[in-house]
Amino acid sequence: MTIKLDPRLSSALQNGLAIPACPLALTANRRFDEQRQRALIRYYSASGAGGLAIGVHTTQFEMHEPQRGLFKPILELAAEELRNQEELFAKTMIWIGGILGETPQAVREALTLRDTGYHAGLLCLNSMLNCSVKELITHCRQIAEIIPLIGFYLQPAVGGQVLSTEFWHSFAEIDNVVAIKIAPFNRYQTFDVVRAVVEVGRDDIALYTGNDDAIVWDLLTEYAILVNGETKRRRIAGGLLGHWACWTQKAVLLLEECQRQMCQVSITRDLLTKAAQVTDCNAVLFDAANGFKGCISGIHEVLRRQGLLAGIWCLNPRETLSTGQSEELDRIYRSYPDLFDDSFVAEHLDQWLK
Repeated sequence: MTIKLDPRLSSALQNGLAIPACPLALTANRRFDEQRQRALIRYYSASGAGGLAIGVHTTQFEMHEPQRGLFKPILELAAEELRNQEELFAKTMIWIGGILGETPQAVREALTLRDTGYHAGLLCLNSMLNCSVKELITHCRQIAEIIPLIGFYLQPAVGGQVLSTEFWHSFAEIDNVVAIKIAPFNRYQTFDVVRAVVEVGRDDIALYTGNDDAIVWDLLTEYAILVNGETKRRRIAGGLLGHWACWTQKAVLLLEECQRQMCQVSITRDLLTKAAQVTDCNAVLFDAANGFKGCISGIHEVLRRQGLLAGIWCLNPRETLSTGQSEELDRIYRSYPDLFDDSFVAEHLDQWLK
């Protein structure tokens, strides 16, 4: 049975939301830490996030490995806590679950998401690196028959692949596609996605930045693309970002500031300065200097410093901070204190950990 996205959620998605990509909370022996996983979700909700993405790259792709038995329990706990938060704050959030693997696994995961109450699936294609465009699109169509689909352009440095405009044209023609997370960390490839969606005429597909290295610039850019002699204008509506898995309260405020200024005649210099500061923070957080090896550990380290996580442990014991990454985090904390929400977290931490 194909399900469609609720029109209210679709409208909210197209208007632009701050959606954190949720990390996986683990204990020192690398077991699932339910208490701190709930605390993270409570933090994101209290920060004003419009949704949550879980089971995605920031949650660690290893959680999808069937032998670990983590995929369904993590999704179920997150769904339970999201329901609690929606009731507490009298609001509706969009629940997004990551989908991974070749078609049989991806189908099973999509069914699990649908049956657990998730609204959409973020489809990662990193298990299908050697497939043709036709094979990729066939795969995507099968998943879209189960659950509303969000495309995911994952940068090659962390396991993604370069996807052609031919692919994005065909993907945008799939009826149950509701959004695309654009995260190639590449200006040319970002434009490929926007152009394809505009040329297909899919005004109902929400565009979201996953370009953690260019967050503010993506949110401030209006694209003007000529289609059959007519100029069509599109914007990236919001963000679905690993970077927003920490400092989330300030991320929500940043998105609101970008949206306000996009309604004005011009963009202030201060906001463009902030754009560069956010990118500097991301270079450290995601460990760009070392090919993004410490990108998940960097997020964990910020959350550990704030008390939300007990440590920076990952399912893969080799994943940890790179040499000098902690010192660089110290530097950006000194440099850009206005970008961080540590005082907000400290005020509510005990409540979230209960």
